[in-house]
Amino acid sequence: MRPTAPLTALPLAALALASFGLSSGASAGTLRVGATPVPHAEILNFVKPALAKQGVNLVVREFSDYVQPNLALADGSIDVNFFQHLPYLTGFQKNRPLGLVPGAKIHVEPIGVYSRRVTSLKSLKTGATIALPNDPSNSGRALKLLERSGLIRLKKGAGVQATVLDITSNVKRLKFRELEAAQLPRALGDVDAAVINTNYALDAGLNPQRDALLLEDRRSPYANLLVARPATLKNPDYLKLVRALQSPEVKAFLLKKYGGAVVPAF
Repeated sequence: MRPTAPLTALPLAALALASFGLSSGASAGTLRVGATPVPHAEILNFVKPALAKQGVNLVVREFSDYVQPNLALADGSIDVNFFQHLPYLTGFQKNRPLGLVPGAKIHVEPIGVYSRRVTSLKSLKTGATIALPNDPSNSGRALKLLERSGLIRLKKGAGVQATVLDITSNVKRLKFRELEAAQLPRALGDVDAAVINTNYALDAGLNPQRDALLLEDRRSPYANLLVARPATLKNPDYLKLVRALQSPEVKAFLLKKYGGAVVPAF
């Protein structure tokens, strides 16, 4: 480990980076964003040329899970991440208080129920197994969707943190298997149905509008947003990223590329 230089010896560039909330691992004009591959990294790569024209070198680092992007943000390996919604961030920081804060809302990815064994939820047999995301916010979100279908009923007042223990009615005696969200598409062959986040569904070649047996509607409160350390929200390069992601061009890109599976939240 190199000895720490006194503050007066720090170069002006390093002081500027610190004032904007960027770690010394990022060069001036560089913004490092961690994202899951689909659709987040695709959206970021779409705006990359526009940001380059504004002097921002956008570096996109892809992650395949929902834990490492927050840890990387907290340790300064990246400056911003883009993969999660506010209920997930809130639940995550109850166990790991990292001091991360929500930024701009970009889009909604309606969570859906998928199956390779049945063509409708009514066809599920008694005792069927349904796989759910195992992180608290998405697990509760999945259960609320299943409640909307009439398959189960949850305890009154059960919100986004609902668990299988909050189920008060389960007429078909459904069984639930909780798995890491990224594993759900691969588990489709082993269960009767699975509730899958849209980014992982798209990554697995599933079309939410065509393949989902049930899909959240566009009024979902689970908007995917940018997340950062507090000082970064004042970083001019971050603000340029927000303007780029909330542009009419991105809105048109989302609607054309994903056909309603990814809905603008701005």
